Amino acid sequence: MRTHIHHMKKCIDLGKEAMLDGNPPVGSILVKNDQIIGLGKEAGKSLNDVTKHAEIEAIKDALANSYQSLSDATLYTTHEPCIMCSYVIRHHHIKTIVYGTKSKYVGGSSSSFKILETNSIPGWKKPPELIEGVLENDCLKLSETYNLLINK
Repeated sequence: MRTHIHHMKKCIDLGKEAMLDGNPPVGSILVKNDQIIGLGKEAGKSLNDVTKHAEIEAIKDALANSYQSLSDATLYTTHEPCIMCSYVIRHHHIKTIVYGTKSKYVGGSSSSFKILETNSIPGWKKPPELIEGVLENDCLKLSETYNLLINK
């Protein structure tokens, strides 16, 4: 659990950076053998590109750093991966997902579109292990701060 907290704090820092750029406060890292191999922060609003989610950016960063297989990696993220990010996670067979807070309507596990849990897609390996609620209050505070800023 200590490792989860350490890595989630890095995600929270990335989420704060994203928020300073006008984006939702989502930060993600990809970890393999206890080493960070990919970093990502939300940039969809600032870059006007809906695909610039923190989780996808962390995965792309790891791939750009010559990590071909992500099947034994752990993705840490402040918010539950959305449906789009969940598809990318499953495509790369990421083993474990650790997140702070749920994404109520579009989460890959908590919504009615359970991409992170399904076994019905040919070619996808078993679903990743999901560990939720790591530093949940800190992640929720980030979202609350962002909501206050955009609703001014």
